[in-house]
Amino acid sequence: MSSGVTQSSDEALLAELGYKQELNRTWSAFSNFAISFSIISILAGCFTTFGQAWNNGGPVAISIGWPLISIFILVIGLCMSELVSAYPTSGGIYWWAAKLGGAKAGYYTGWLNLIGLLAVDASVAYGCATFFDLTFSTFSESWAAGYSLTRVFVMFLVVLALTAAVNIWGGHLMAVMNNISVWWHVFGAAAVILILVILPKSHMSVADVFTMRINNSGFADGSTSGFTYWFLVLPLGFLLTQYTITGFDASAHLSEETQGAANGAARGIWQSIFYSAIGGWILLLSFVFAVQDPDALTKAGGGVATIFAQALSSGWAGTVLLIASVGQFFCTTACMTSTSRMLFAFSRDGAVPGASLWARLNKDKVPANAVLISSIVAAVITVPALVPVDINGAPVPVAFYAVVSVAVIGLYLAFAIPIFLRWRAGNSFKQGSWNLGSKWKWMAPIAILEIAVISVYFILPFTPAAVPWNEAFEWKYVNYAPILTGGTLILLWVGWHLSAKKWFTGPKTTVDLPTGVSSADEIALEHHGQTAHGGTIHEWGGDEGDSR
Repeated sequence: MSSGVTQSSDEALLAELGYKQELNRTWSAFSNFAISFSIISILAGCFTTFGQAWNNGGPVAISIGWPLISIFILVIGLCMSELVSAYPTSGGIYWWAAKLGGAKAGYYTGWLNLIGLLAVDASVAYGCATFFDLTFSTFSESWAAGYSLTRVFVMFLVVLALTAAVNIWGGHLMAVMNNISVWWHVFGAAAVILILVILPKSHMSVADVFTMRINNSGFADGSTSGFTYWFLVLPLGFLLTQYTITGFDASAHLSEETQGAANGAARGIWQSIFYSAIGGWILLLSFVFAVQDPDALTKAGGGVATIFAQALSSGWAGTVLLIASVGQFFCTTACMTSTSRMLFAFSRDGAVPGASLWARLNKDKVPANAVLISSIVAAVITVPALVPVDINGAPVPVAFYAVVSVAVIGLYLAFAIPIFLRWRAGNSFKQGSWNLGSKWKWMAPIAILEIAVISVYFILPFTPAAVPWNEAFEWKYVNYAPILTGGTLILLWVGWHLSAKKWFTGPKTTVDLPTGVSSADEIALEHHGQTAHGGTIHEWGGDEGDSR
């Protein structure tokens, strides 16, 4: 199919959904896959949240937990791929929920999605700053001696500013950067794996990698058996997988800029999950096999920098950290792109305070204001990271893990709503060109159940000192994910009943309707060869008709 025909088909399908083409449709299907692959970023999540799994479960949470949870996430992704093929809009998750469940469902889904994306921006940018700081510290003793949480936070602000600038003034460069990011992640991860396979003097045994259990959470006095370990501590370790493999909704948010979006965006979602799951598992296994002293790693808080310091010279350790840091910068840039497009689409439909500002495009057709406000909010919600926290004598970034939990809960709850609504719609749902056939009947319930379970776990305390009735309780240990997420939901509930339900009616129509056609729904009928009243069949969109 020629690019001209694809362009017309994409615009016609977008018109069915009620929108005119405003964003530049210059992204290829590969670029669409690339942004989700970049946001998943095995060079980000696998490095930054490794310690969460090591402290809460140990090697088994990584070697066995990663592939197990990845399968569930792939099922979620396949359900979303079917939805984006039917509804390829920048609103993505929110738009699907509104279409299938009405304005109220769309309102809550959109806000959950936006909260999750803002938390992803914050967590990835903070992780990027942390790893650049670790890199500089590895190469320079004087830099290492001057470490402080304040310095890391300043670097975090610099990362946010740089990624915002690239998003605002990068234009088509963003698509190119994401294409480069794919290969950086592929070859960078391969280089790290080879370094950790070849250079360490020794490796952990296969038995230890797949059976060793660790409980450094403080719960159950460090026991690695019994109910508390298997049903509280170990599941908390799964945050590594659930957080790393997220953000793949970016393929939906960039669908209005993607050529052949009905197929390209659908493939972008599930393929980014599938390849990240495989690559991430191999990368994580190389980390665990390279551990020289498990006890020392646990005492140090389980961070990967300790593994590299144990197994490699300072030069090679710094190289590994630098590869990860650059990958995380690519990831942060892609996250900001996804968030700004979702905020643009949500604001286009009037659902956000100051909507006209965030829906405004600059001369390069980029929602610059949406980029700026996303950066500011990401900075504000990460301020608690300035407070130092030790658990069992080891430094643990509780605030970072809290933001990570907010990201996971917000995004996955937003995913669950349209998946449930699609399941409820059953055979009345009009499938797109990429679909699950009848497999949605069992896939959707599995996806919903998995999301419900992880949403409960990730609002739980990470340590006994975060439990209010514990004698060691201090606010600095608190996982503030339930406070931020729950507080926001309460505000949304109040806002909906006091105000929003009176004026928010769901997605608005921005397309220029043909003469005699009163709604986007009639456009959809005409595009499929019918009139709204069942009369004479005619095509909409010129001689090309429906080329999907």
